[in-house]
Amino acid sequence: MGVEKGDVAARGLEAARTADKVVLRTGLARSADSLREAGIAFETLDGLYEKSRNFETLKKNLAAEVVRRAAGCDLCYCVDGGVSEDGSAALLCKRKDVKTIEGVTKGASAARKAGIFGAVTAVSAYELSESKPSLPLVVYDVDGKELAGDVKLFLTEKFGDEAPACLICGGEAKPIALYEADRAERYDYASAIVVYDAPLLEKKRYDLEDFLAVLRRLRAPDGCPWDRAQTHESIRINLIEEAYELADAIDCKDPDKMREEAGDVLMQAAFHTLIEEERGNFTMTDVLTEVTEKLITRHTHVFGSDKASGADGALSVWDKNKMKEKRQETFSDAVNDVPQCFPALLRAQKIAKRMEKGGWKIGTPEELRSALEEAYDALAAAAKRGDGAEVSARLGDYLMQAVRLGRAAGADCEQSLLDTVKKMQKRYSVFEALARADGKDVTALTEEERRAYEERSERDVEEA
Repeated sequence: MGVEKGDVAARGLEAARTADKVVLRTGLARSADSLREAGIAFETLDGLYEKSRNFETLKKNLAAEVVRRAAGCDLCYCVDGGVSEDGSAALLCKRKDVKTIEGVTKGASAARKAGIFGAVTAVSAYELSESKPSLPLVVYDVDGKELAGDVKLFLTEKFGDEAPACLICGGEAKPIALYEADRAERYDYASAIVVYDAPLLEKKRYDLEDFLAVLRRLRAPDGCPWDRAQTHESIRINLIEEAYELADAIDCKDPDKMREEAGDVLMQAAFHTLIEEERGNFTMTDVLTEVTEKLITRHTHVFGSDKASGADGALSVWDKNKMKEKRQETFSDAVNDVPQCFPALLRAQKIAKRMEKGGWKIGTPEELRSALEEAYDALAAAAKRGDGAEVSARLGDYLMQAVRLGRAAGADCEQSLLDTVKKMQKRYSVFEALARADGKDVTALTEEERRAYEERSERDVEEA
């Protein structure tokens, strides 16, 4: 029936005139006046609204009732807006005995009133949370103040409180800032919220496409000379630094810093992707597709038929699928696949873990302690002989045994060392502060004074 009186198409009006029975989804829409003016008698399904628990139930109830009333006759079912926008019509159109006549859609009507002509995204307020809205956007079916509030919250999160918008109520269009979308006194079946597109530099909220547009602009021939000059190799270290800064923000439990550093890590990944996009090798869509497929195919206990009990079981499924995807036919393939650029301790831990999964004996903590002591004795003997090359080799053996012992004890060796380093930093700062407070020079302490300040600093840090 369209949105306003007179919107109904001539074929639609003729179908209603010649049908055995005419049923309206609602008689409260202004477009129902088209049938009244034409003198066409009709029934309505307004009573089903109160009897339905939610929007999904309402769609099913409406469709079922139409089928029931159509038994033995030619029935014309009229919906406000367009057929393509109506959930109950979508269910009915799956039947072979249904024909459709499209009318003026709610999305097109609202866009016209808001002064938008051309491509526009339109979605029902009841289906907004499941959609992927883009600008310009029309949200129709905003038939109540509470629903308008929900729509506002969803949209302001994506586009910002001050995003330019238009509120369609009572057939009138009112320009608003998006945060005002739930402030009308009355909403009806034809109410809609329209959000305008805005130039990139005027936006208050950005999405992935905006982000990539900025990076592409920087890499353009007339963009930033520095950004244009960068290569994978020149910004490689930046990625490592930004990853460490994000890890530091996590350790500091600082959400604001985490948000900032996560963006910096994302920027580095996007920058490398755009360089390859320019070379015609792959795009951001390729990257997102691959990582999404990876999440699906490695979580076969969620998206497939595998079973997993607890976190350990899930990790086992992940590792199995990872080896399959990477075409690692042997455990040696997995061991040799650990990135060479990892910090030594982290790489040692990863390699030890994969060796153990491949049947290398883990050993009990007692056995590993004995191996660690043997490695220490060999290290001490090499040091005593003054053999530099041998010391380096034996130290490596000792550290590797320490890693294996840490793993056997259930510790994250990389994190354990980091925690201890941070503790030592704090202890030294306290040690120096205590000595300076007593007017002492830390480089000229007696053995007794040094030991006393060390003990005090250890106690203060442990108690802090």
